Order: sequence, then C-alpha cells, then structure tokens
Amino acid sequence: MSTHLKKSLSPILLWGLGVGYVISGMYFGWNIGLDKGGTLGLGIATVFILIMYITFSLSYSELACAIPKAGGVFDYVGRAFGKDLGFVAGMAQWIEFVFAPPAIALGIGAYFHILYPAVDELVFAIVAYFIFTAINIIGVKISATFELIITIIAVAELSLFASLTLPHFQLQNLQTNPFPHGIEGIFAAIPFAIWFFLGMEGIANVAEETIDPQKNITKAFMYSMATLGLLAAMTFCAAVGVGGWEKVVYDSAGKVSDSPLPMALGQITGNSGLMYHMLVSVGLFGFVASFNGLLLAAGRVTYEFGKVGQFPRVLGEVHPKFNTPHWALVANMVLGIFALFTKRTGDIITLSVFGAITLYIFSCLAIIRLRKTEPDMPRPFRTPFYPVVPIIALTIASVALVAMSYFNIKLAIIYFAVITFAFVLYKLFNSSDKS
Repeated sequence: MSTHLKKSLSPILLWGLGVGYVISGMYFGWNIGLDKGGTLGLGIATVFILIMYITFSLSYSELACAIPKAGGVFDYVGRAFGKDLGFVAGMAQWIEFVFAPPAIALGIGAYFHILYPAVDELVFAIVAYFIFTAINIIGVKISATFELIITIIAVAELSLFASLTLPHFQLQNLQTNPFPHGIEGIFAAIPFAIWFFLGMEGIANVAEETIDPQKNITKAFMYSMATLGLLAAMTFCAAVGVGGWEKVVYDSAGKVSDSPLPMALGQITGNSGLMYHMLVSVGLFGFVASFNGLLLAAGRVTYEFGKVGQFPRVLGEVHPKFNTPHWALVANMVLGIFALFTKRTGDIITLSVFGAITLYIFSCLAIIRLRKTEPDMPRPFRTPFYPVVPIIALTIASVALVAMSYFNIKLAIIYFAVITFAFVLYKLFNSSDKS
C-alpha cells in the first residue's frame, strides 16, 4: 500500500486553501467574542492577535520551506526537540484541525436552518461531513480547485455584505457599551479573535503536495494573511456598525447566535427580502470553503501520525487510485460527527484554539532552536528581523494560552488531559521511544 502523496498544488491553489481554511471565521464565531468583551474588548484582542499571526506566519514560513512535510509542526518540533515533544506538538495540531471542522459544520447547519427551519441543523452538518470527506478522498487537486472557486465566491460575498451594510454604518454603534467587562473582556475574547484567522497554518500541511514548496509556501502565507486581515477589519466594522454589537450576538430568544451576518443585514432589509436570502445562501460558500479546506489539512495531520506509526498505521495509507489519505479522512469524520452532538459551538471553537495556540508556541520555539542547532540547514526563506519576529509571536501566544486557561478552566483541564493521556499511550505503545 502506497504512503506517498502527489505534488499538484500551484500558488493560486495554495492561496485558495490559505484563505479558504479561515474564511468561515468571518461569517460566525467571532461574534461570541463580543459577548465576552464588547466592541472594544474584542477589537483590542483582535489587533494583538493579528500582530501574532503576521509574525507567526513569517516564522512558520521558514519552517515550512525548510522542512516541507505533511506533518507540519509535528515534523518541525520533532527535528528541533526530539520525538517526544514532536508528538505533543503534533497532538495539539491534530486537536486544532479535528475540532475546527465540527464547529464550522454547526455554522453550516445554523445557516441552512434559517432557510429550512423544519430540518434540524445537525442533519445539515452531518450531510456536509459525508459530502466533503468524499470530495477530499477523490483527490487533493480536485478538492483544492473546488476550494479556490468557493473561496473566491466567499470573498465576493463578504464584499457584497460590506457594500450593503457600510452605507448604514454609524460610529456611535461601535461606541455603544464597548467595554462591558473591562480589561478582563479583552482576555476572555482572545479565542474568538483567534477564530478570525485560525487554520491558516494548514498551508504547511500540504507542502508535500505543493509544486516547488520552498518558493510557493511563503507566497501563500503572505498573500493569505494580507487578504484575511483586510476581510476581518471590513466584516467587523460592517456588522457591528449597523446597530451595535448586541444585535449581532443575541437572537430573539436571548441566546448567542451562530449567524451574525444575517442578523446585521436583517436590520436593513428585514428577514424576508431577496438580498437577505441571497446573503444566507451565498454565505454558505464561506463555511464550505473553510470546512472543506480544514478537512483536507486535518486528513494530512492524521495521515502523518499514521505514517510514522504513532497512530494506527492504516491511517498512514493512501488510496491506491486517488493518492489521498482516505482512512485518515474517514476517521476524522467519525470524530467530528461525535463532536457535533454537543451543539456547543463556543466550546468546540475554544478547544480548537487551545490546540492552535500550543502549535504556535512550539513552532516559535522550534525556529529558535533550529537556528542554534542547525545553522547550516538549507532555508529557502529566512524569517526577517530574526529573532524579534518569532519572539513577538511567542510572547503573544503564551499570554493568550494563559488567559484562555484562566477564563476556560474546565476546557483547559479537558484539553491538557487529552494531551497527557495521548502522550502516555504514545510512550506505552511506541517501544522505540522508550529509554
């Protein structure tokens, strides 16, 4: 059985993946941060997180170009600090990519439920899992081409949303009850500021399938980050500026909603107009782009673990016809569907963000370590202003991890317990790692 992936991804397809992984974060999830910190709390958190992502992307590009492996941080940290810490970092990455898709699937279900209220949102979420897992099994180029098309549509739809809402923007709406929980709200809003950008690092996980990865991975990171930063600022101001943050957070029952953009547009067009229904319908492309892209990235992470024998080796096999990690994709789908039944979007997002932040911390430490231990390693791209850039990313990520743990104690315990349990199993069943 083959364990080799096929190189077929061009720079434009990588941009589609980089933006597509993330773009659903513009459509939902971030608004939960308004409930935690208000306009100012989430806004300040987002500025710092944007700085973290810019500096992290510049650092991660060096690693991805120097070590173009599907395992991403698993391979980078393993090379820098050994297999044990490589496994821990890889597990953090795995949690990020396996738990982000069910959160997005719940968003897909919420949007479809607006159009078809008689059907439970879980039905739509589960159907989405089956459809897009199948697409990813059929082939990475087909999946990436599809991703590019729907990402372009999703970006166009966000632009349409902004064109409809920004004429109704009022600065006073950003200033209404902007800081309801004070400074604590900034830290409590961090996971949802991260949700704006979470998943972009998945570009590195398709390095083995990229044409000339040493050149094209860096371009993909930079172009994707520029696109996403602009979209986040535009969407935030357009949605909140219409009627204040409470009106894109709480539904008629007073519950936190998973559909902030329709709520913002509904204040202008009502809930039955042509433009409203078009936004909801076309808005699904944003969810689909991220859902499809993150399924692809998650499959590569699980595949790499299986390939090296740290997950069951069957997960490291690729399909004999399509050259894709089919068993890894199916296993991730099963786990994702189980997560759907909690219906706790905020908690699922937070668990995914815990994994992401851990990944960022380990990655920054890895680049610093490898610069010292392997100064002559070929580096087609070198992080500018080293070591300032990775240290900035490391500092913000570390503060974010501490803040998230403080404000989400139960989820932090669950997250670190899963990591610890997985590490114990890894040490028990991988005799080659025993001393």
